[in-house]
This record gives sequence, structure tokens and C-alpha cells, in this order.
Amino acid sequence: MQQISTQIPLGTDQNEQPERGHWQIDDLDFDAIERSAIEDNEDLFYLLMSASFIETGSETYAANLAEHYSEYPEITAWLRDRWESEELQHGTALRRYVEAVWPEFPWQKAYDSFFDEYSKLCTVEELHPDRHLEMVARCVVETGTTAYYHTLREQSDEPVLRELLGNIRNDEVGHFKHFLKYFKQLQENAPVARTRIAGALYARLKELRESDSDVALRHVYAHRGNYFAQSQHSFADIAQRAYELISSQLPADLAVRMLLKPLLLPARLEGYLHAPIARLATRVMAP
Repeated sequence: MQQISTQIPLGTDQNEQPERGHWQIDDLDFDAIERSAIEDNEDLFYLLMSASFIETGSETYAANLAEHYSEYPEITAWLRDRWESEELQHGTALRRYVEAVWPEFPWQKAYDSFFDEYSKLCTVEELHPDRHLEMVARCVVETGTTAYYHTLREQSDEPVLRELLGNIRNDEVGHFKHFLKYFKQLQENAPVARTRIAGALYARLKELRESDSDVALRHVYAHRGNYFAQSQHSFADIAQRAYELISSQLPADLAVRMLLKPLLLPARLEGYLHAPIARLATRVMAP
């Protein structure tokens, strides 16, 4: 992973200042998209289409998480009222963008095919039975999505896309902060050992390589039609190229700082562990 500096703040107390108004889809000028700057980019075609599928399918995952944390009204309220709505907004905005750039792609048909498979994999049983450690897993996932959208933003000069991906990336940082806050609350009531937290972090980090994006990529590839039809890349090539692009360009400094937060380490120890954790993350995520 490259060391890419970022100005994204990682403070975790959501009550220190009032939340600013959330961005709206209508804030984006889709008519101003510079199609010539992106429409021939095969990698972004697959990555953005896949992201639009996964974000649009967030409703099922949000329902599963809300059920998993049904004993905690504050958590379930946030999942239903904020997290789910923002994730679905990401899906809607990404869909509008990709349909504007690649209008002949049969988005709804491809998404329906994707969701038929994805919904069978997205179950409550897939969540960690220990709610503390599932919250740790959520922190890892939000770290991954933050880094993912940050990386995609760095891959394009198209202004509307950069604005959209910047908005989504910042939302994912906010989601990470909330999951971390709720994890801390659970720890205060019934703490789990730091070794178990580290184990959950490592296990979920390894799973990022076998993520939902593989399912989404397959359905984008199957419905691509004439888009990049002359490409010599097989689906295996596309999946490997996508993975290498993201994993080789991830903002390591940001990702490692986020990954260390659930360990609740003293600041001095956190700083000491930064380098070895970065090396470990690089080995786990290496193509």
C-alpha cells in the first residue's frame, strides 16, 4: 500500500460539534460530466458499476445489522435512520453517474441479477455472534470503503466524479466514527480482551480480499454488452486488475490509523505499532 497523505480527520466524538447539513444528490451537476475524461476507462467502468450495485443493496445489510443489535435502541435507530439512508443515497448517486456516462448499460437488469445472488449471501448468520466483535468488523469494513473511495477519487480527473466520491468517502469516515463510538460503549459495559479484538481485526481484514465486490464485478461483466467488447481481458483478468489497482493505491497511513482505533491503545503505543501494522496490512492485501 502506498503512503498517501490525507486531511480526513479521525476524531471519534460525534457530540463535540453539531453535524453539518448532509450533501444531496441534487448538489451534483450530472449534466456537467466530462464524459471524454472517463468513458474509455475500463477499470473505472467496472469499479464504479460494482460500487453502485453494492451500495444500492445496503438495505438488506442494514436490516440484518439492526436485527443483530435489536437490544440496543440507539444503535438500531442510527442504523435505520442514518446509515441505511446514506448508503442508499450513495447507490442512487453512483447509479445516476454511471448511467450518464455509459447510458446503454442495462443497469436495472444487471443489478437484479446481482441482488438475486447477493441477497442469499447477506444474512444475519454471516455476522459475528459477539456483538462487540461485529462492531470491530464494521470498523474494518468502513476503513476499507473509506480507502476504496479515496483511491477511486485519485484515479480520475473528472470533476463531478471527484466531487461525488469525495462526498461518499467522507460519509464512510463518519460511519466509521459511529461504529467505533458504539464499540466503545459496548466495551465500557462488558469489555472483551484486546487479543480478541486484534483477532477480529485480522480476520476481517483478510476477508476484504474476498469481498462482495467480486459478486458485483461478475454481474457487471456478464451484462457489459458492447462496452469494452473489444477488450482482451477475461473476467479473471478484470477481477485481478481491479484488485491490484485498489490494493496498490490504498492510502496506507489513513487505513492503518483507522485499523488501530478499535484496539483502544495509549497514544504512544499506537504510534509505536503503526509501522508493523502497516507492513502486516500490506502483506495481507498484497496481490
